[in-house]
Amino acid sequence: MPSPRPPRLIENFDRLSVERAIAELRAGRPVLLIDGDRSGLIASADSADTRLLGALSALAEGKAHLVLTEKRLARLGVQRETAGALALPRLDAVRILALSTKSDARIDAPVGATTIIDRAGLDLAALAQLLPAIIVVSVGSDKLAGEAILSVRAEAIEHYRRQATTKLTLVSRAPVPLEGAEQSEFIVFRGGEGLRDQVAVKVGNPDSNAAVLVRLHSACLTGDLFGSLKCDCGDQLREAVRMMAAQGGGYLLYLDQEGRGAGLANKIRAYKLQDEGLDTYDADAELGLGMDQRHFDFAAAMLETLGVNKITLITNNPDKIDAMKRSGIDVVGHRRLFGRENPSNLRYVATKRERAGHLSE
Repeated sequence: MPSPRPPRLIENFDRLSVERAIAELRAGRPVLLIDGDRSGLIASADSADTRLLGALSALAEGKAHLVLTEKRLARLGVQRETAGALALPRLDAVRILALSTKSDARIDAPVGATTIIDRAGLDLAALAQLLPAIIVVSVGSDKLAGEAILSVRAEAIEHYRRQATTKLTLVSRAPVPLEGAEQSEFIVFRGGEGLRDQVAVKVGNPDSNAAVLVRLHSACLTGDLFGSLKCDCGDQLREAVRMMAAQGGGYLLYLDQEGRGAGLANKIRAYKLQDEGLDTYDADAELGLGMDQRHFDFAAAMLETLGVNKITLITNNPDKIDAMKRSGIDVVGHRRLFGRENPSNLRYVATKRERAGHLSE
């Protein structure tokens, strides 16, 4: 009688391939996306250096294209409801960067429709927190013989976010006394989008039988750590902890979603554009980003793991309230939270109210 087959080391190959593809794209290496009998080699515009473009040119034979979001195309004077593809007869790093980021770039060719591979490539760039601009070369796997190129099904990228949420894992926890909240504990989760670590800070002794005070706080390196005057994030972070301590307890979820989910590099690019006169949302649009790239379904999964299903949410952002409700969390109320205003953040705070509907005092 044959021996029983041992458990498989890899349970979900599609999810594995997407996670590897995220790492490949962030490392500047191209990835082969497959849709049925069609395939396309994609690379991020973030990685469009001379060496990579030279190698791609040899494969492309003049048949490459650049995929840009509708937000970026609108900034270039092309109005579309969806992303579009621009032919790249020649792979030129300067032109690709200009089309992806520069306000004075000009489109001199028609913008075409995108394929499933194109759209999956944009999704992968978003998961990798790279510029939402990708180079696509239509090429068969036979032309890549001998190359250590990772391949992934386009459909797997489409389903990745939902699958990743279910694989959130609590990996460590320990008491960490905080100023003004000495009875605090840090609880680290791993998983979600891009396998980044997420932190739940338990303040005091929250009563899970009642509505628990909860703050969803997206990481802001410049404001939280360095005290940047361009935002009010650091003030909101510390005030939320003080509020929880004064009320007996709560959970602050510190989420690795820098720059409203766009990533640190894109956030700093947007800051440069803000210095040139754009507001926070127009600066993101200039880079092809939407008003908010964040997803909060994995935050709800963190709360459920902690035994929290009924909350009072500390936020000025109605979208966070809606996201928690859609994820099955009972939001019984909310409390507003305001940081100090100064000449450097007045426009930022006002823009959030006026354009994103954030609640005011």
